[in-house]
Amino acid sequence: MKTARQLPVELQGRPFTLAEALRHGVTPRRLRHGSLVALGRGIRSGIPTADVPLEVSVRPFIEVNKGCAASHLTAAALLDLPSRRRKEPSHMFHIIRPEGTAHLNRPHVVVHRMKLYEDEITTLNGIRLTTPERTWLDLAETLSVDELVVAGDHCVRIPRPEFEGRDKPLCTVADLQRMIDRHKGKRGLRKAKEAIRLIRVGSDSPSESLLRLAIVRSGLPEPEVNAPVAYSDGGRSLQPDLSYRKYKIGVEYEGASHSDEAQIVRDIARSERYQELGWTEVRISKRHMGNDAKPAVAKVRTALIQAGWRPERRP
Repeated sequence: MKTARQLPVELQGRPFTLAEALRHGVTPRRLRHGSLVALGRGIRSGIPTADVPLEVSVRPFIEVNKGCAASHLTAAALLDLPSRRRKEPSHMFHIIRPEGTAHLNRPHVVVHRMKLYEDEITTLNGIRLTTPERTWLDLAETLSVDELVVAGDHCVRIPRPEFEGRDKPLCTVADLQRMIDRHKGKRGLRKAKEAIRLIRVGSDSPSESLLRLAIVRSGLPEPEVNAPVAYSDGGRSLQPDLSYRKYKIGVEYEGASHSDEAQIVRDIARSERYQELGWTEVRISKRHMGNDAKPAVAKVRTALIQAGWRPERRP
C-alpha cells in the first residue's frame, strides 16, 4: 500500500467528518486510504476513538446527524454529572433523535428516539447535547434512585465561583420537576418522582449525598446541608457538610483530598473551631460508607443520643 499523505494538522489525532476533511483540502482518494478507520458513514479517524477525549470523539457523530444531540450517559459525562457510568465500550455514544424522525442505525451509537423539545437542547463548546435537567430525567432510565439523587444534587448545588468559574447552578429543582411534568409516561419516571423528593440544594459531593440518604433512611433526623454556623459576634466560622443545629453536631465527610498535608492543617483548624463553639464534630471517611453506610450512621446516631436526641416511640 502506498504511503498516505499526512492529514492536515487540524484533523490529526481525532475523528472527523468527511465534509470537514474536504473543507480542509483532503481529497476523496485520501479519504479512501486504508490508513483511515471508518467510524460509520461520513466519519473517519486516523487513530482509535478511545485515544481522544469524549468531547472530541463524539463531535463528528453529532455533526453528521442533523437534529440530534448527545444524551443520556454521554451528555452526563460531557456535563460532568456524577452518574456512575455503566461499563460499556468507550467508543459507544448515546444520541437522542426527535420522535417521528427517520430511524438512525450507526455503529458506535446508541440512538434514543423519543419526544424532545427545543428548549431541552443546549450547546457545550459547540456540541449539541441535552440540558442538565433533561439529561437527569433520561438517566432515570438506567440509574438507581440514590444515583439520581446524587446527580440531581449536583445539578442544583450552588457552585463556588473561586473554584468553578460560575456562580449559578446547572439547573433548579423546579427545572427538574418541569421535566417530570412534561414527559408523562416516560421510562424511569417513577424513580425520578421518588428521587426529586430527596434532592437538596447544598451537597458538594456524591459521598455527602449518599451519607445524607443513609442517615435519613435509618430513621435519624434529616440534617441541614452546608449550613453556615457563626460565632456569637456574627462572624462566619464553620460550614459543616451536614449539621444538626439543635444538637450542635457537625458531620464532615473526608474524601481522598483530606490526606493532603495542607488539607490536614485546615482540618485541624476546623476541629479547633468546633471546640471553640461547643459543637461536636463527627468525621466520616470512605471506610465508614461500606455495608450501606451503617458504620457512618452509627457514629451519627451515637453523637445525637449523647447530645440528647431520642428516637420517637411508635405506638
